[in-house]
Amino acid sequence: MGDESPMNTESASSGGPKLPAIDLSTFVLSLSTTALYQMGLMADPETKQTIAPSREIAQQTIATIEMLREKTRGNLEPEEAKLIDSLLYELRLRFVELDV
Repeated sequence: MGDESPMNTESASSGGPKLPAIDLSTFVLSLSTTALYQMGLMADPETKQTIAPSREIAQQTIATIEMLREKTRGNLEPEEAKLIDSLLYELRLRFVELDV
């Protein structure tokens, strides 16, 4: 299977923006952005509105990133491991600050 998914090919051929290739870093960054949105710290890109923080859902998204880190331990490139660790640190810090 190639790097480009059918969705990427379709977007490019229909004149729409070409989507980035999906790799572990892109996936984890997407989950991180989702967690920030769920914590009410990032606005919806279309509506420019933030939502009320949903601690439980954000915590589950952070736990998903933690699970991915554990399940991929020993199989990550150094840059991927550093990215995941940095994102988890930042997300945990922001999560704790929700109570302040």
